Amino acid sequence: MKRIADVVIVGGGCMGASVAYHLARLGVTDVVLVEREQMLGTGSTGRNAGGVRHQFSNEANIRLSIESVALLERFSDDVGHTIDFHQDGYLFLLSDGASVETFRRNVALQRSLGVDVQWLDAIDAERLAPGLAADGIAGATFCARDGLAYPNSVTMGLAKAAQAAGIEVARGTEVTAIRADSGRIVGVDTTRGAIETRTVVNAAGPYARLIGRMADVDVPVQPYRRHIFIAAAPADAHTWRVPASRIMVIDFDTTFYFHREGAGVLFGMGDRDETPTFDTTVQWDFLPQVIDVAVQRLPALVDASISHAWAGLYEVTPDANPIIGPAAGVDGLFLINGFSGHGFQHAPAAGRILADGIAGRDPRFDLTPFDIRRFAAGAPSGPSTDSRPSKSTSRDGERYFV
Repeated sequence: MKRIADVVIVGGGCMGASVAYHLARLGVTDVVLVEREQMLGTGSTGRNAGGVRHQFSNEANIRLSIESVALLERFSDDVGHTIDFHQDGYLFLLSDGASVETFRRNVALQRSLGVDVQWLDAIDAERLAPGLAADGIAGATFCARDGLAYPNSVTMGLAKAAQAAGIEVARGTEVTAIRADSGRIVGVDTTRGAIETRTVVNAAGPYARLIGRMADVDVPVQPYRRHIFIAAAPADAHTWRVPASRIMVIDFDTTFYFHREGAGVLFGMGDRDETPTFDTTVQWDFLPQVIDVAVQRLPALVDASISHAWAGLYEVTPDANPIIGPAAGVDGLFLINGFSGHGFQHAPAAGRILADGIAGRDPRFDLTPFDIRRFAAGAPSGPSTDSRPSKSTSRDGERYFV
């Protein structure tokens, strides 16, 4: 492992890999990407459902989506690696008048930025997603360019391209300290020795706060457990009424979501009573609550068995929007944290933007909404409702979805 580097990136998930790839594109290759596990992308990146959507309530998030989706669409040409990206769309189901009004504002914003989002009724929704029970649905929105990508293939594609350009990837290496002198980064200590550097990127996902504390910077990110379940098809699968495509269906008011996954169905739901934790043990006593809602929207799940399940961690900020840019008070420390459930899908754009900033280039993106100083200035800019469930979360957007 290098003992001196221009940049050290802490965290080998989708964010760290994206920053490394985009730095390499700019010719910055004296970089070490440090990952404590033996494989990249085995943390939150490898445990998410892979959803990619344009349908956000916040303009900055929509712009991140526009750029990220564009890169995923041309990933093979630009990055040189093939990924599985299925654009079968996101379908949001709305059950009450308040939700419909919220989404009318959101769709107007999305369309103003060039995103093609359709308004549908319950019959249209059932036609798009065979097997869906749209009882009580007051309206729905659908964007055909939304879809699903596999996090591992995207992360490994970015990392391999960065390595091919000369960036070092240090697996099985844990950061134990970040050293600063007179408010300036000077080095990083790891379980494999020290690296002298003047630039550190905190891309540690749900562990961002712990890494930030090493440099005496408070990164306001909390880890929240989210569950994913896989329902196996019954023996007579040819009669199983579930969508044939990978369309992502989200019931806005309950947060229940599902999409086809191979022969089965992947599904999950937010837990309104969740508290911060690093525990990724599956809480099986939560499954009955999910099933009670699930069978109302996808009756075919009544006949299905659960083949397996897992839990991952969301990295959540107080306003459910990410932190991208330099840390306040420590020169040379850069943050790319707190994406609150939509980090994988925004990693392509966020990594490019931060790499531009590190290289001293104009990122061509207004980072004001993502500046960490917004928290120190007083009340955050209000929950965007793009991410996690919370008793205090407002209803002005699509909330806490994959």
